[in-house]
Parts: sequence; C-alpha cells; structure tokens
Amino acid sequence: MKAATPTLGVIYGNRDFFPDQLVTEARADIAQLFAKFGIKAIQLGEHDSKLGGVETHADARKCAALFRKHAEEIDGVLVCLPNFGDEKGVADTLKMSKLDVPVLIQGYPDDLKQLSPARRRDAFCGKISVCNNLVQAGIKFSLTSKHVSYPTSTGFETDLQKFLGVCRVVNGLHGVRLGAVGARPGAFNTVRYSEKILERHGISVTTIDLSEILGKAGKMNSGAAAVKAKLAEITGYAPAPGVPPEKLVQMAKMGVVLTDWMDANCLDATAIQCWTSVQENYGCNVCTLMSMMSEKFLPSACEVDVTGVLTMYAMQLAGGTPAALVDWNNNYANDDNKCVLFHCGNWAKSFLPDIKISTAPILGSILGVENTYGALDGRTPAGPLTYGRITTADAEGKIRAYVGQGHLTNDPLNTFGNRAVAHVPNLQNVLKHVCQQGFEHHVVMTVSHSADILAEAFGNYFGWEVCHHHDK
Repeated sequence: MKAATPTLGVIYGNRDFFPDQLVTEARADIAQLFAKFGIKAIQLGEHDSKLGGVETHADARKCAALFRKHAEEIDGVLVCLPNFGDEKGVADTLKMSKLDVPVLIQGYPDDLKQLSPARRRDAFCGKISVCNNLVQAGIKFSLTSKHVSYPTSTGFETDLQKFLGVCRVVNGLHGVRLGAVGARPGAFNTVRYSEKILERHGISVTTIDLSEILGKAGKMNSGAAAVKAKLAEITGYAPAPGVPPEKLVQMAKMGVVLTDWMDANCLDATAIQCWTSVQENYGCNVCTLMSMMSEKFLPSACEVDVTGVLTMYAMQLAGGTPAALVDWNNNYANDDNKCVLFHCGNWAKSFLPDIKISTAPILGSILGVENTYGALDGRTPAGPLTYGRITTADAEGKIRAYVGQGHLTNDPLNTFGNRAVAHVPNLQNVLKHVCQQGFEHHVVMTVSHSADILAEAFGNYFGWEVCHHHDK
C-alpha cells in the first residue's frame, strides 16, 4: 500500500471575547504535531482572518472555499478549539465546504492557575456546543479519548493516529471496486451477499465468468513476455520445492489474465471461485496468485467471498498491513480462549516467514494432488491480532459487522496449509455472536491492533450495525 502523505483540513475555532493569543499558540502546537507525523495541513493563513481562526460567517466562507479548492487532497478535518470557539463558524465551514470526510473535534484543557480573562479557555464547554451544532446539521464527527487534551499530549497523539486510520478506511471504502471471478461454489451458501446493498453504500462489484479467465489463460503462449515476467515474479515470491515447472507456468498464465482484467476494470480487490473448479478445469490452485495480490494490498479472497474481501480491504487500510481471509477452524485443546485459524494456503507473504509453494492436501484427496499445486504452506508466528467481518444482512436490507482484538501465539500446531493459533479474550462469546447473527465461517485477520478504527469507521461514518468485542 503506497504511503500517501496524510492531509487534514484544520479549523481553529475562536470567539471574540476570549484571548486571541490562544489561537496563535494552537497553530504552533498543531504545526509541531503535524511535522512530527508528516501530516500536511490545509488551513487559513494568519492574515486570511484574525490570526487564521474561524470566528465569523465571513471567516467560515473563506475557510470553506479553501477546503473546496483542496477537496481532492483532504482526508479529514481537525477542529481545534483553543478557546470556546464559535460553534456556528465551525458548522458553517463544514456545511459549505461540502467535504464528505471524517471530522475530529479537539478542545484544549484549562489550567486551574490560569482562569483569569487573560488565559481562560472554556473549550471544555465550547466543544459541547460545537458538537451540538454538528448533530443539528447532520455532520458526523469523531471525539477524542478525553473530552479535552493538549495537541502535544501523548493521549492526543494516539487519538490523531486512530483518526488518520479512520480516514483511510472511510475514504478507501468510498467508491471501492471489487471483482467477483466465477460463481459462488454450490456448497458455500455462507458467502451469499447482496450487490444492491453494497452499491447503496458506494461499493461496486464487477463480475466475470471463471471460464473466461481459464479460457484466456489456456490459450496463452508460454513464451510470451508477460508470462515470463509473471513466472519470474512467482519464483521470486516464494520457494517452490517439488513443484513441477509446468504448474508454475500455468499459474503465471492465469496471473497475467487476472492482472489484465483487474487493470482494465480498475479493481481494488478480488474474490475468486477456487473450490473446486480451478483444480478440475485448469489443474492447479490459484492460492499463490491470491497471496501475491494480497501482499501488494490488492486483497484476494477465495470461494467468491465478496464481503470477505471487502473486509480484507477495510482492515488493511485500518492496520496498514496485509489482511488474510481465514476460517474460524478448530478449537485449541481445552483452552476456551484459543482457536486455530486456517485456510488452504492463500495468505499474504507477510503472515508466513516460512512460506513455500506446495499442494492442498484436502482438495488433493479427491481431485488428485497433481491438480492442487499452488497452495501455500506456512505458519504465522506470535503477534498482535485484529479480527473482523462485514456481511450484508439481506433480509433486513443493511450491513452488519463485528471486530475485535487478540494475539497470535507460538503454541504448537502440527498441521498443513496456512495456519495460526489465536488467543481471543472471551472467544466463546465472540463465537456465540457469530452463530446467533448468522455471520460466515470466514473471518479476516491482520497483524495489528486496529479494532477501534474499524468500529468507528463502520459504525459512525457508514452507519453499519457494528459489534465491537472488547478485550476485557
């Protein structure tokens, strides 16, 4: 995922009977903070209004015009209240700017030793008034962990990093384009979903019959430059001990066709029919190709799990790391808070320090092992875990999600495929929720702790029904 420079519009709220110098001090604090984290600010200059603050309707119009001019750049808006601020000025700016981005409200605390008119802030109160006006205007916003905090405090730095993650998820999901390759496998009713509900939320799905992909791949010349380049990419991606060279060429051909189709349709992610048509009709697994795409932050999910790959896309934006579609697969001995996460073998390389291209033993037992080359083998070591899932609740016409955190462990696990052991606090309650609400057996994981970001983005900004399973 390319690391673009985060850009925030900044509104400095001001009110005329509070000390103006507080605005100047706040600008210096924000400049220091943004420099530390490499954030670009779009804000009024000190001479565009009184000290660059927003106090009057005229100030609001100037600030809104500036934001509209830079609308393509702005990821979110920070409302900074060095004093009580003018709630109408803040609300008017956001209304007139017509930005559809997350908004974070920050207010400065007062010092008990400086409550004289010369230093009094009252942002504690003013923040409530600003939020009241935004609610009246129907403008969604985020709050800091503490009601008031200095921008230079560790707590606000954490709030800001979370907010940037929320911006990535919200902006990333607006207009995301997903590709569905093939039909849902007949035995997987669990991955049913509603294209229409997704479309209503700005998420589009482009479909293609699997036969078109396999047919074009089958006709490709093994000596074509594109095939050779893809083959080199595959062999450079992971070791392939014992994999017949012709199987690697098969994968390369399919990889070229998939890439061309994605490029032609400007797709951000794919869900591919793999069980069991690719093996039966083409003679290899597509797992390695899916892993390679996920590693490049173009996530790919198996079994045409479209809402699964949507979850992967959102979670990689939140955590800044690749995502993997996994099964809630096995209990781990008698530990009620541990389980085995598993899939045949398409997790991104980042999850698999011992990665190798192999076969899929379960499919091989019925389709022939020779038709399953391309599945990956590897174990994910200990690390942070965020898990989650988006689904369309079709009968209710809405989108549901759940998110939570835990840890991956190094507990012994003697099996094949892509695998991990997870410790999830209150796992039994999580699984009850999954079952009672009709979620899929597929869940998505990232090696990060970003559940708060996902819950805020999904619930607050998209209005989805979200269950946040907290660690305690």
